[in-house]
Amino acid sequence: MRRVVVSAGGPVEEIGCLQQFQNEETIFIGADRGTLHLLNAGIVPVEAVGDFDSISSEEYEEIRSSVQNIDAYQAEKNETDLELAVDRALVYQPTEVILVGVTGGRLDHMLSALQLLYRLKKEHPAVSFKMRNDCNEITIFLPGEHIIIRDDGFQYISFFSFGEPVTALTLQGFKYETYEESLTMGMTKFTSNELLQKEGHISFREGICLMVRSSDA
Repeated sequence: MRRVVVSAGGPVEEIGCLQQFQNEETIFIGADRGTLHLLNAGIVPVEAVGDFDSISSEEYEEIRSSVQNIDAYQAEKNETDLELAVDRALVYQPTEVILVGVTGGRLDHMLSALQLLYRLKKEHPAVSFKMRNDCNEITIFLPGEHIIIRDDGFQYISFFSFGEPVTALTLQGFKYETYEESLTMGMTKFTSNELLQKEGHISFREGICLMVRSSDA
């Protein structure tokens, strides 16, 4: 599995432990200030992307001296720095893209990242896209059947409709199992479920399902 981790410039405490992803199959890309977050964590990204308007000239020189490939843009542009960085991530043909540094801080940035996650999943259904910090992981599912592997670091699993209704929702291997139920915007019924086995199954016929895995830590 080829994984790309894209670090945005959110609060550094929202980055989480990135060393868990360090292996020969993982590629790191920095989006604007997210590049500094990676460097401060001892990780040299393969690319740095953005307009770099949120960093000082001294910080930019640090990036220039450390990162081989820098793609700098004008501040006046249609795309966010995160979107440009994810576009670069897709060039590596990954099976999984993880976005960090996109939670906490400004809520408009977080909501923008979530909207981006939705569009990317629609355009690249074979790729797994996630938003992650130390206590939460967000994944978007398209209709079909999906296997969920238990992660003891994220005990609680919640499901939400992202826009259009989710139909024929079936959950197996969970503490609270369901069979062909409907999940619509505004529902909280499927909050704080738990996996009882090593893996569980989710399937649904229509809609977009948002899965949030969380811990209390």
